[in-house]
Amino acid sequence: MKSINYIIKKWMVGMVSLSAMVLSTVSASGQDALEASAGADLVSKYVWRGVNQGTGASFQPSLGIAYKGFSFGAWGSTPLSNLGAYEFDLSLGYSVGGFSVGVTDYYWNGSDGSFFNYYIDNHLFEGSLAYKFSEKFPLTLSWSTFFAGNMDKDGAGKQMFSTYIEAGYDFSLGGLDFNASVGAAPWDSPAWLTPANGKTGFRISSIAISGSKTIEITPTFSLPLFVQCIFSPATDASHLVVGFSF
Repeated sequence: MKSINYIIKKWMVGMVSLSAMVLSTVSASGQDALEASAGADLVSKYVWRGVNQGTGASFQPSLGIAYKGFSFGAWGSTPLSNLGAYEFDLSLGYSVGGFSVGVTDYYWNGSDGSFFNYYIDNHLFEGSLAYKFSEKFPLTLSWSTFFAGNMDKDGAGKQMFSTYIEAGYDFSLGGLDFNASVGAAPWDSPAWLTPANGKTGFRISSIAISGSKTIEITPTFSLPLFVQCIFSPATDASHLVVGFSF
């Protein structure tokens, strides 16, 4: 489940997002040439916004294009076992300066059902807004809200507008690149969060710190490695995830 901001950063920076992930922004102002990118991650566990997606190790490819601040991307997740569902997400976004805005269509039944059967159980639509202050002060604040899809409705059919807010900060230490982030649901958000012990209302779903480095395999080939340490008070769980980017 990756928003447009995750996908933008993945294409244009060429590394995995460090919050699993953190909703971050990339300024595309001044970008006059059409850019395209393809890549993939291999992760030991699929954790999103502090919530374990139950798929175990997963392969996660992405493909995208960007032009003059506009971007369109596809992202997917395929479990390496029979655990969990296949996922296929489409995102459209725009970035200027430190701001970015996007819309994402999340689809979980990548090998089953009908992709074009919109609003029937397996599609969710989310709008997101984020702002990164500067490279000198790399704090990113983001807000993402689901606005359509049956999985975001309560038993009476009322749209719940499930929401995720997050603050993330990039820094370097000891030769590694790090990101520290805190993310929460400001109110009940059934589209993506089921809190432990039936608790409701505001819940912190992710307290995470992630580190990345590049491993040189040969003089002409390097492999980015990342490790994520994630604590989720909302689900009463912790996760240590390792992954590689290609």
